[in-house]
Amino acid sequence: MAKIKSVYICSECGYESPKWFGKCPGCGEWNTMNEELPASAKIGNSIGRNSAVNQVMALSEITENVEKRISTGINEFDRVLGGGIVLGSLVLISGDPGIGKSTILLQMCQHLGKNKKVLYVSGEESANQIKMRAIRLGVTSENLFILPQTDVGIIVKTIKYDKPDIVIIDSIQTMVYDEISSSAGSVTQVRECTNIFMHTAKGLGIPILVVGHVNKDGAIAGPKVLEHIVDTVLYFEGEKNYSYRILRGVKNRFGSTNEIGVFEMTGEGLKEVLNPSLMMISGRPKNTSGTCVACVMEGTRPILAEVQGLVCATGFGTPRRMSTGFDYNRMSMLLAVLEKRAGYFFNNMDAYINVIGGLKLDEPAADLTVALALTSSLKDKPVSDNVLAFGEVGLAGEIRAVSNCEQRVAEAHRLGFEKCIIPFHNYKSLPKQLKIDVDIVPARTIRDAFSALVSE
Repeated sequence: MAKIKSVYICSECGYESPKWFGKCPGCGEWNTMNEELPASAKIGNSIGRNSAVNQVMALSEITENVEKRISTGINEFDRVLGGGIVLGSLVLISGDPGIGKSTILLQMCQHLGKNKKVLYVSGEESANQIKMRAIRLGVTSENLFILPQTDVGIIVKTIKYDKPDIVIIDSIQTMVYDEISSSAGSVTQVRECTNIFMHTAKGLGIPILVVGHVNKDGAIAGPKVLEHIVDTVLYFEGEKNYSYRILRGVKNRFGSTNEIGVFEMTGEGLKEVLNPSLMMISGRPKNTSGTCVACVMEGTRPILAEVQGLVCATGFGTPRRMSTGFDYNRMSMLLAVLEKRAGYFFNNMDAYINVIGGLKLDEPAADLTVALALTSSLKDKPVSDNVLAFGEVGLAGEIRAVSNCEQRVAEAHRLGFEKCIIPFHNYKSLPKQLKIDVDIVPARTIRDAFSALVSE
């Protein structure tokens, strides 16, 4: 009988090799090649893969059905999903430990349990531990059923027999398929278990939500193919020192990937933040230099964020630069533009930028706000509390046009801002009524923006 040859698989990227390497040729990580027996080509064929009959059909013969979605009862969650959970979809929710993945899914079960049968499969907690967490979160639904199990074969058989309306798997790294010799969480196990759940969801038309762990770099643990298999990938973002959490869609076959949901972690679980702009700018210091408000777009939602800058004399030969919530390289570029094009010198000054609330500004429209905050701190001249600014700054010192200018100005007006400094090329597209309600200052260059502040 021929000897079965083992293969070596990288636990970080899934690279396979017939021989061992100290350094993975795929991702360059050291000591990540683990020996595993090759998975059988027939693995999983009897579980969930034959539940639907495969037929070749012409596109014109396929009947158009109205897209059916299940509301989670959490408006911010539905927004990120594109309106709710699509029947037969496979959704992956990932994030740092303790960020709130299991919490929001258990809270969601309370609403879904009113008229849906929910199966919660846990490989990390016992039934008593889930009950304790449910009591703390106020989850009392009688249609919520708990299955502490890690064997994929048993889980799929339970799904076929009980036919729940929605299934939650917590987490995919704890699931194992007994025909694979590798341990739980390995590349082969994660890939095959996800494939089995995918075929089960598509074949039975039951949506399955899967929790995924992340590695030390913040990426989803396991093979990259995991993100390709699922229909939707959601990331929970947020700093441990902040109570606010952001749910962001990075892949969605049934909706936009630009939307975000904002939550606040409390003792009773995650609560929706329906007005993130008001939350981000609450508690602003009055008549203090080095602070300015930006308006960035998160999908279709304009969000106001406070940007603080601090400039002080350096005590070292090389000035220090530090940025939190804003790209460090872009901050360095803005400092160079301010020196070359506007005559503000930072070569012997330490410069710090901080975005309040843990929000990350990765949109170029925040350039002008950061530049004004730095200059305000350098000159020790406060930016008025009722002023908002946004615009992309080019290397020539010009302010470039940005998208969704009308929505940004309207959001600023709604929250009480009386003056907006915007790119000159966006001014003509604004409606007349908005120009009457808000003092609009069109700026061609950063010098024009600073002149508008000096003339206040």
